[in-house]
Amino acid sequence: MAYMMLESPIGGFYLYDGEFIDKDSKTAEILSEPSGEIKYYETLRVKEGVALFFEDHLARLVKSVKGIESFDVDVDFINNEARRFLTKFNTEFDGSLRIVITKNHILIHACEANIPGKELFEKGINTLSLKWERVDPNIKVFRGDYKQAVAEKFTKTNAYGNPYEVLLTDNDGRLYEGSKSNLFVIKDGSVYSAPDSKVLLGITRNRVMRALDDNGTELKIGMFTLDELKEDKSASVFVSSTPFDILPVKYCDDTEFATGSNKLLLALMASYKSYTDEYIKSHKAI
Repeated sequence: MAYMMLESPIGGFYLYDGEFIDKDSKTAEILSEPSGEIKYYETLRVKEGVALFFEDHLARLVKSVKGIESFDVDVDFINNEARRFLTKFNTEFDGSLRIVITKNHILIHACEANIPGKELFEKGINTLSLKWERVDPNIKVFRGDYKQAVAEKFTKTNAYGNPYEVLLTDNDGRLYEGSKSNLFVIKDGSVYSAPDSKVLLGITRNRVMRALDDNGTELKIGMFTLDELKEDKSASVFVSSTPFDILPVKYCDDTEFATGSNKLLLALMASYKSYTDEYIKSHKAI
């Protein structure tokens, strides 16, 4: 399915193939139209003008390309271009940065960011479930049918209102991932995640693994249906992603989780915050 290269942009300019272009330019108009080229992308969380864990994002971008077309990706050029864009855009920018590449082009732009506020980190988010088996989850390429199904689900509501995230279930009804996040379940004192083969091995997920280790906990492989989680009144659920960091899930469909009172989850959130603070401090000095 044809898809546009420029999606949900903000700001007055973009960086395309090494040149700054105005948002009202003819080139920007063309980039907003669907095209048949395969598009690979990374969306980075930017805090205080620093693109978090940039090296990991570039490595995953290279992996995505190798999974389909296997052309050379100049990571040094992309790194320099992203820094050049952020310097011109706002040295204290707090939001999201998108890098989109095809075999012949590179686009960098600031984009709309769904960054949760303090209340959601404290109380947890509302979600809805969507039955959808992802194809090649570790290759980040635009897929129109998937994006359309997720977008439609975001228009629905439950008893708790609009969803902040959509949680995916496999064909057996087992939760395994968020539409733009990794999913974890805390059950009987253990933390569970779907097998690597079913999920995007997210950048934030790597830090969750580190946080688990720092808090003396190992990740177990396991997936649960909503009915199974509903039976366990102590079960907690959280998601992790570039814009979310580690974010508690309070509701999914008609199920409520005991998320807000889980001490392990609060410890993991505190550990992750320390990692981002350390990264920002070290990279602001560069």
